[in-house]
Amino acid sequence: MSGTAELSRYECRICWHVYDPAAGDEVWQIAPGTAFADLPESWHCPNCDAERHQFLPLDPEDGDA
Repeated sequence: MSGTAELSRYECRICWHVYDPAAGDEVWQIAPGTAFADLPESWHCPNCDAERHQFLPLDPEDGDA
């Protein structure tokens, strides 16, 4: 996996919540710097409880950073 893919943000197709590895996930106590691929299999969207497969990678060009 490339460094870019590891740092990619992912968006929930259900509620549009964005998982940003730079921020981690306070709800699930995921440390900042955790890549989406490294999230536990049991991880769900902290906003709508969608499963991981409901998330799509965001194009880095579309970022709001």
